[in-house]
Amino acid sequence: MSIPLLLVLGLYAFMSVVTFLLYGVDKRRASLGQRRIPERTLHVFELLGGVPGALVGQRVFRHKNRKWSFMAVFIAIALLHIAGWAGFVYARTSH
Repeated sequence: MSIPLLLVLGLYAFMSVVTFLLYGVDKRRASLGQRRIPERTLHVFELLGGVPGALVGQRVFRHKNRKWSFMAVFIAIALLHIAGWAGFVYARTSH
């Protein structure tokens, strides 16, 4: 039994909004000199489906996109998601 596609897309949407908001909060805290959201937390939310929201958050807030060590992990997570979707599409289209 497979998870319905609509449920997966809903999870992606929800996690993307949450991740986007986390990027905004972290940027605000950074500008105020307050305690930051750990990078590991941001990566966990990306891994759980928040990659699109993280990408938008990086652009909108101009945040975390120059730190190469962070971006290397982000890119790896994004590639993992792309591979997963490619596998899903391949499995659905090949008989």
